[in-house]
Amino acid sequence: MVEVDASYYALPAERNSRLWAERTPDGFVFDVKAFSLLTGHPARRAVMPDGLPPDASDPGVLDAVWGHFAAGVDPLRRAGRLGSVLFRFPPWFRPGTRAEEFLAATARRTQGRPVAVEFRHPEWWQEQRAEETRALLARYGMAAVGVDMNRTLPSSIPPVTPVTSSRLSVVRFHGRSAAWGTGSKEERFRYAYDESELRAWMPRLQALAEQVDQLHVLFNNCCGDAALRSAETMTRLLGLSATAAAEP
Repeated sequence: MVEVDASYYALPAERNSRLWAERTPDGFVFDVKAFSLLTGHPARRAVMPDGLPPDASDPGVLDAVWGHFAAGVDPLRRAGRLGSVLFRFPPWFRPGTRAEEFLAATARRTQGRPVAVEFRHPEWWQEQRAEETRALLARYGMAAVGVDMNRTLPSSIPPVTPVTSSRLSVVRFHGRSAAWGTGSKEERFRYAYDESELRAWMPRLQALAEQVDQLHVLFNNCCGDAALRSAETMTRLLGLSATAAAEP
């Protein structure tokens, strides 16, 4: 599998998705990030379709963007190559009525497609709120995304791994840089996990794998070769060969 990051910055192209489906082996899947405007992030005018303004408050603009995004990923869905659509919500997307209405609208828009949700506001998974959040995502069949990150910051997300869909669970490793949220991309994402940090996740990952059809483990410490080395270490710790790790 692979996570498609480019679709967050610009709407995915139907032709690219069709070629990806044609050129990958059976069992290979793509987790596709939702376009920024669909998650409450700003978008650049230059990447908007048909000259539309990047205005998510305009229902007509939002309808058009959703249509383009759906068309862009549908070749993957039809070919059985769509692992999930990842909605990575911004730090200001906090629990409350407006956020729940946004999630309900997202569920309606994505019906028939697998969806994973990553929250960046820590209140969603704090102890007093976690069960309510889990039930909310389960209601819509959305897979909760567990994260590993620096745990000492006010914005830190706790390393919880709730199961909200029997079909899929996702864990994303962002690295534990102290520069998270403030430093440059290099400072934030060139983080080298040591083996003990990854080994500590083994019980959680094994427990998840026993409860869902598929478990996607992804590394977002994406500068240099940090993600590749982390993935190689994780593959070894899980007792998988490189070939087996590529299979569903």
